[in-house]
Amino acid sequence: MKLKYISLLAVGAVIALGSCNNDDDATPMPVTYVQEDQMARPAINTVFVSAGDKDTFNGTIPSAQNAAFGTKFKDRLMALNPGYTTNLLGLDAATFTGVLSTDVLSVALNGATTFYDGTNVLTGRKLNDDVITVELILLFGGPDATANPMLTDDHVNANDKGFLDTFPYLASPH
Repeated sequence: MKLKYISLLAVGAVIALGSCNNDDDATPMPVTYVQEDQMARPAINTVFVSAGDKDTFNGTIPSAQNAAFGTKFKDRLMALNPGYTTNLLGLDAATFTGVLSTDVLSVALNGATTFYDGTNVLTGRKLNDDVITVELILLFGGPDATANPMLTDDHVNANDKGFLDTFPYLASPH
């Protein structure tokens, strides 16, 4: 009796497999992707884009971000640091907020890859770059990085775990 049921199941499986439609030649279904967030530079989107503008900013292509948000970024910079003149890079408020509002992370194909190493600026980012401190220095440190010393360091000087020597390089979670 068991053999009879197994045989029936096997025949049913063959019939079901044989009647399957081969979709290999079918036109693929279109896929629509929606960008949800932009965070090329940590804290910039968080600090400079108002809650009401988040969705619009995150959906705006980077080449259009400065035109759409540059003035708002500059107003926010001046509200955060009314004494801002230029920063360590020599950028005035309009130029600096133009850089900030275009939320991309540049990558140097030749040369140093770093957020800031004392010479190279925004040429990429290494895992151990202290990006928040660099951003604070650029926002509050003035032309020689010494203005507002209480605001130019996040005082997080190391990770709690070391990076791995192999991909994916990030430390395992706790």
